[in-house]
Amino acid sequence: MIKREDILSMEYLKKTEYTGSHRGMRYRLEGAAADDGKRLKVTVWPEPFNFVTTPEEQKKSEFFSFDEDGVMDAVAWMNDRLFQDKEKWEREKQS
Repeated sequence: MIKREDILSMEYLKKTEYTGSHRGMRYRLEGAAADDGKRLKVTVWPEPFNFVTTPEEQKKSEFFSFDEDGVMDAVAWMNDRLFQDKEKWEREKQS
């Protein structure tokens, strides 16, 4: 399970993206421009490849508010993906 403590601070996210992985699922959090200001974009994809080399069709993204509540919502969303797509992450990890 991914925890809030696993993600760096908002000050860090304001400057650059943050990537990590957990049980075969890689993830990336980054700031993204939106009509209503800055949003937090979160993308998940299967291991073993990095964000750039993974085909777009293997990635799943969602947007959240760019604040502490948004980070908490993003962590919950990533954990939902982790458990709902559990077989996918395990299958890709073994490949």
